[in-house]
Amino acid sequence: MTPTLIGRWQTRTFLLLTVGLVVTFFFALLAAFLFEELDFLKPFAILFFVLVTGYVWDAVYIFLQRFRWDRDWPPAFQFLTALVEMIPAGILAWLLGVPWWFFLLHYWLTWWAIFIASQGPMRIFFPRWRFRGGRWL
Repeated sequence: MTPTLIGRWQTRTFLLLTVGLVVTFFFALLAAFLFEELDFLKPFAILFFVLVTGYVWDAVYIFLQRFRWDRDWPPAFQFLTALVEMIPAGILAWLLGVPWWFFLLHYWLTWWAIFIASQGPMRIFFPRWRFRGGRWL
């Protein structure tokens, strides 16, 4: 399945607002418990920022996809996109005063949970999602 731009945006939104929110909720509780200076909402702000910057990256991704013969990249290339998305989110986390190790742990655990959900359960529970270019609506 080669995802369309709208399909990528819908899938990104769905996964970040379900799986991403669950993981982030636990990190927000952990942040409020471990660090008095960290606000409960800072991890959610980072998640929202990743969602918005991911929309821009998805547009670039679709543009770059045109240069591949099969118009798609293997899932291993998604690790590279994770690094690209992590840089601006890391800058935001730094500006918010989030410790770097806490940000890295939150970002990668959230990313892995979403990656696993998109590669496994999404394909099982929503089989038509794959054949609609990732679109939900």
